[in-house]
Amino acid sequence: MSAAGFTDLGVPASLATVLADLGITSPTPIQAATLPDSLAGRDVLGRGRTGSGKTYAFLLPLVARLSASGRTAQSRKPRALIMAPTRELVNQINEALKPLARTAGLSTQTVFGGVGQNPQVQGLRKGIDIVLACPGRLEDLMGQGHVDLSQVEITILDEADHMADLGFLPGVRRIMDQTPRSGQRLLFSATLDKAIDVLVKRFLQNPVTHQADSAQSPVATMDHHVLHLAREHRVSVLTDLVSAPGRTVVFTRTKHGAKALTRQLNSNGVPTVELHGNLSQNARTRNMEAFHSGKATTLVATDIAARGIHVDDVSLVVHADPPVEHKAYLHRSGRTARAGAKGTVITLMTDEQVRDVRDLTRAAGIKPTTTKINGAGHPLLAELAPGERSRPGGLVVETPADGGNRSGGGGGGGRRGGGGGGGRRSGGGGRSGGQSRSGGQPKAGGQRKAGGQSKSSGSGRSGGGAGRTYTTSTPSAGGGQSRHSASSFSSGRR
Repeated sequence: MSAAGFTDLGVPASLATVLADLGITSPTPIQAATLPDSLAGRDVLGRGRTGSGKTYAFLLPLVARLSASGRTAQSRKPRALIMAPTRELVNQINEALKPLARTAGLSTQTVFGGVGQNPQVQGLRKGIDIVLACPGRLEDLMGQGHVDLSQVEITILDEADHMADLGFLPGVRRIMDQTPRSGQRLLFSATLDKAIDVLVKRFLQNPVTHQADSAQSPVATMDHHVLHLAREHRVSVLTDLVSAPGRTVVFTRTKHGAKALTRQLNSNGVPTVELHGNLSQNARTRNMEAFHSGKATTLVATDIAARGIHVDDVSLVVHADPPVEHKAYLHRSGRTARAGAKGTVITLMTDEQVRDVRDLTRAAGIKPTTTKINGAGHPLLAELAPGERSRPGGLVVETPADGGNRSGGGGGGGRRGGGGGGGRRSGGGGRSGGQSRSGGQPKAGGQRKAGGQSKSSGSGRSGGGAGRTYTTSTPSAGGGQSRHSASSFSSGRR
């Protein structure tokens, strides 16, 4: 496809110019496959793996068709609806949408739990063109009479398979039942299975199906490795890997494991933040900002919390705990090697996990290189994560003397528990998920700063609550005191 590929596919020149200004000039396979049909107003069922460009595949026709229809938004009656399973994904889609919507003169409003609903209600009352929502909070606002979907022209479901995994489909069906049958529906997913078929048969009319790659299609620029090691070596090996230059995403199976491992890495001098369902929305936002900006060089996350997040230039993904099933492996791994970039995926495997990891990679269509190593001194680690190791100090969030806002937070889910309690109910009560780590200061160019001095790196970031600042703390001689053992991040507690 040529540099003029987007306009060749029917995308308005004004929107193609916005993409060009962002450095995007050539459509990805999923975009090239779906745009002609979606721009023509047809219902589309699109499958593309994580990082394949699905977001612009539905945002471009959305903005183009709303602009062409010439209608205006009415109070409480949005013209378009995008649903996604998590708050992070809703915000990410909204960030991609903003420049397109601004060019077309369209307004947007995010709707999700874990934050107060009043700003969302006020925005809807003014009249919004495009609502981007998690199902739980949206249903709550509909039940309170703040949202009327009778004027929705286009409905989009993103990460539909993940909504099914989280148990959101009953709510999604109830919501879509309130949209006009005559409206256009676009459904995008990394996998198309039986759960998705229920939505397709009920809501899509004569849909065109496009699959840009197979469900097990490996990414050519992604290298997969399995490190076979003793349980007692996992933290030291992981610490060595994440001490290399660049951004790293580490996955654990459980929220408890993510919290414990974040403490351990910070105690060992690696600037690390966590992302899981027990964190308040402010804490999640603050931590993602720290990781995006480079203040934190490592993000420790659970599958649910990290589904769909996008951070540029993640060079390494580590499965500290191998996932339970192959779809999770592929989605986790998709945090790196995006849009043609190179990336490395490493799975840590103990003796008792050999069979599970073998079955997992086979189901995922992956043939990893497996190496048995005897600790952090193995030379392969420097090959997998090249560069000078640096541990500038762990990250701590300083709060005001009164302790700041300690409200518990929910996830993207509203009434249901899949994201941890948006909507009317608050999830993960008490303190904000025990979160106390964030921030850090890198060198320019993403290199980690040498030295262990305690250093303030900000002046009270509002994203994580008033009065909080990021500081680095010098690692203790003994590696820091953690309340959890070195093996606790894969204890299996959920």
